[in-house]
Amino acid sequence: MLKINVSEIPFQENSEVSSGNSFEISSRKDKWFVGNEQFDGDITELGLNKFHVLRNNKSYNVEVLEVNAQEKSVHLLINGQHYYTKTKNHLDLLLEGMGLQNSTAQKLNNVKAPMPGLIQSVAVAEGDVISKGDTLLVLVAMKMENVIRSSGSGTVKTLKVAAGETVEKNQVLLEFQ
Repeated sequence: MLKINVSEIPFQENSEVSSGNSFEISSRKDKWFVGNEQFDGDITELGLNKFHVLRNNKSYNVEVLEVNAQEKSVHLLINGQHYYTKTKNHLDLLLEGMGLQNSTAQKLNNVKAPMPGLIQSVAVAEGDVISKGDTLLVLVAMKMENVIRSSGSGTVKTLKVAAGETVEKNQVLLEFQ
């Protein structure tokens, strides 16, 4: 199950949205559900990061503008309107229910690839001082550009990859001092 919060403005650090702007997505017996209602729409890929969705006799043109795997957030353009989403998976919800959501923060030592893919560009160099949220690099996976941002502040010690290289999931991309 995923719980997705939606906003028309970007989320700020540690921000939450009202329950009226959230919904749950789950899969049961090869069927998808939005809340408790089975998804009976149609999704067609139109091109790189562009989709057409039909649901409840309504048409939606969806473009994925930015994906941040570390923050579990996505910036979408739906019928010309910007939407920002933050997702919590089953583990996030379990930790939150136990009051442990902040205990997952760790010292920033390195950045690992969240998925296999191709390094499209690197935005930092060794010795650069970066802040939380700064763009580090762009990883292309499954035809989508994933902007990898810093989850904390620090100084880049070592770059382990360069633009044009293929990486595997959990491969160290760069290290911090």
